Amino acid sequence: MAIENAAGPCVEETRIMLVDDQPDRAAMLESTLRALGFEVVSVLASASGLLYQMQQLEPHVIMIDIDSPDRDILESLALINEHHPLPVVMFSPHEDPDFIQQAVSSGVSAYMMDSLNPAKVRPILEVAIAQFERFQALKRELNSTQQKLDDRDTIEKAKRLLMKQQRLSENEAYKNMRSLAMNNSQPLVRVAENIIAILDNPQRDAS
Repeated sequence: MAIENAAGPCVEETRIMLVDDQPDRAAMLESTLRALGFEVVSVLASASGLLYQMQQLEPHVIMIDIDSPDRDILESLALINEHHPLPVVMFSPHEDPDFIQQAVSSGVSAYMMDSLNPAKVRPILEVAIAQFERFQALKRELNSTQQKLDDRDTIEKAKRLLMKQQRLSENEAYKNMRSLAMNNSQPLVRVAENIIAILDNPQRDAS
């Protein structure tokens, strides 16, 4: 998904799904997008069927131009953002800060309160895609950091259980876990999970 790459512009690779509740405006916007070289894969009048259409047509960007967006479209966007996130641009005169915050939380990458200017379509899409990709990179980084913290907690718990069960020092417990990981060609955290499953068992303690 990109409007341009290292070799230069490649707008023809960007597939856009358009949602617009005004037929005349939708036709104008579709014509503008096609003239700019974008591929418009679908034009919808409402959020009804948005998730299904997205799954079937696999657009790169969703562009929404609706005068009075409602919770149905936000719910559809939230589902898309949860299961298959992609850049979303929303044009709406809706100025309620709470609604704008809900829209952003639902996955809207760029929220525009100005009327749509065809000359600005491409830069707006570029910004929306860049913001989306930056957010996704940050999200992956945060998830990776959290996973590392969770793994460390798991390893520490397994180490404490070994120290208690086998009366080992911290260093001895850790060496035993490392040996098990190497002998079984497993990550240390998998060994730690197995140790916890075996030693941190209430039924085992009761017996």
